[in-house]
Amino acid sequence: MLGYNVKANDEQLIFSNSKNTFLQPSKIRKWLTHIIDKYNLKYITVHGLRHTHASLLFEAGATIKEVQDRLGHTDVKTTMDIYTHVSKYARKETASKFSQYINAKQ
Repeated sequence: MLGYNVKANDEQLIFSNSKNTFLQPSKIRKWLTHIIDKYNLKYITVHGLRHTHASLLFEAGATIKEVQDRLGHTDVKTTMDIYTHVSKYARKETASKFSQYINAKQ
C-alpha cells in the first residue's frame, strides 16, 4: 500500500483521488515527473514503474499467482512474459544459490 495514513483494503487504488476513483493519466504523469525532477532521479514512465513493481514483488518473494492478481492480469503468461524482468540482484542471488548447491554436493 502506497500512501500516508491510508487504511489498506483490497479495493484501494494506488493512484486515486480522495474518493478512491481513478485519476486522469496526465495527472499521474505530472506527479511522477515532479518527483523525478525534485529528487534528480532517472526518468521512468508510469508504465515502467508498473514493470519495476512486478519485478520487485518477485524479489520480495511473491508468487506468480500473487503478482498476477496484484497486477490484475487474467492470464499468467502476460505477467511472466511481459511484466517481469530479471534484475542484477536476482542474477547475483541465482548465482549464489547455484554456488551453494554445488558446494553442498562436494
